[in-house]
Amino acid sequence: MMSRARMRAEWQRLKEVELQQLDLKEAGSWPIFLRVLCVTLVFALAFGALIAWQVSDKRAKLAEAKREEARLLSDYRVKASEVALLPNVQNQLETLETHMTRMRAMLPTSVEIPSLLDSISDAAVDNRLTIEGIRLGAPVVNEHYIEHPLDIQVRGGFHQLGRFIADISQLARIVTQHDLTLASTEPGSEALRLSLVARTYSYIDESDELPGEGGTP
Repeated sequence: MMSRARMRAEWQRLKEVELQQLDLKEAGSWPIFLRVLCVTLVFALAFGALIAWQVSDKRAKLAEAKREEARLLSDYRVKASEVALLPNVQNQLETLETHMTRMRAMLPTSVEIPSLLDSISDAAVDNRLTIEGIRLGAPVVNEHYIEHPLDIQVRGGFHQLGRFIADISQLARIVTQHDLTLASTEPGSEALRLSLVARTYSYIDESDELPGEGGTP
């Protein structure tokens, strides 16, 4: 243990030290208090650097954790919103399925197409029109349905033709009308010739045989 006299002497040496003249090569001869101070300072700097490194690492992990928390919270809000909307979406799907079932029931089956031609012919007769031709064209196969075109040509008065068009639109099965043209039949006559393409549709079921398929190879 350092005596008091030695401590006073070392303290006096420390007070007389000129920092500009200190040489690291002669550190062993520095006053003991100065050496203790330097060692303490070096240790404090090293300890501070270690703490700073650990703190920066913790801060980076904390920042990453906060970002992950924000992302999870955002995902949770999106999922919660989807769950809240789920009953409404299910109701809409059920309504759509009901509507699709009702619309599908309004489409004729393949075996009903001839009777649909008869219904159109009956509408022409009921309106006292002269039938020049009602012919079923070649079917057009689409992804989910088959289109059946009907070439129609009838002759009669303007109002009779108008009622005939209205009767076609009110048939039990869906029939759309396209390419309507009116032309006079002969000079001085009030009779008009109506030409149009009516289209009806049949739904493709997986068990149905498409036109052109099957038959003897």
